[in-house]
Amino acid sequence: MAELNGVPVAPNELQALALVNYGHFTSMRMEGRRIRGFSHHLERLVRDCRVLFGHELDRRLVREYVRKATAGRDGAFVVRVTIYDPDLELGHPGARAKPKVLVATRPSGAWPMAPIRVRSVPYVREQPEQKHLGLFGTLWHRRNAQLDGFDDCVFTDLNRYVSEGATWNIGFFDGEQVIWPDAEVLRGVTMRLLHQVHDATSLGPVNLSDLPRMEAAFATNTAIGVRAITSIDDVEFPDAHPILDTLRKEYEEIPAETV
Repeated sequence: MAELNGVPVAPNELQALALVNYGHFTSMRMEGRRIRGFSHHLERLVRDCRVLFGHELDRRLVREYVRKATAGRDGAFVVRVTIYDPDLELGHPGARAKPKVLVATRPSGAWPMAPIRVRSVPYVREQPEQKHLGLFGTLWHRRNAQLDGFDDCVFTDLNRYVSEGATWNIGFFDGEQVIWPDAEVLRGVTMRLLHQVHDATSLGPVNLSDLPRMEAAFATNTAIGVRAITSIDDVEFPDAHPILDTLRKEYEEIPAETV
């Protein structure tokens, strides 16, 4: 059962998510009552709440709501924290907002996850630096990619520079260093943590024309960890490469934080 501000959410309180769909969220993988990068997730929620609602979110309360909603649950699973105002109306989004905290959980897949094949799509998300609820464009392109036989899609700008995956960051290995696309993206917590612990790392432009010179490509987010990408369009990459093992090891060695 999902909880809103620490109590079971009523159906009418979820209507705004379907009818207005204005808000933001973060997803976190919890295991053993701990979350890797939890403080970064809280920072994201506070920052995005300022941008979307002009409201100062109480991170202490968020922590308490996460603790309560996940109490007694064992194993590994994904916790999603969504910030929205159940009373916000479609015709009056400029009204003073009183955002609330929705905490829900779902199962987490086992790591490492199976490699994926992706298709490039020219698309830039609205407010790409915020993890907001506006997922229509993202899911539209993911759906069409899957209908055409791919597993997912990766976005580019109109000049074919790679930015991010549908719900994940993308990284490349050129034989010497890990390269994260320097573009308008949501800089995910997993990406940020890997950037901190892997020394040979840089931000730089990555064009689709650069892909043949890359030795490996991978996707990252809190639910998938480090996931191999075996093709982008007609450019193929290995499903196993030493850099993938290195990044997985470095990431899993990052101490998780107690909630």
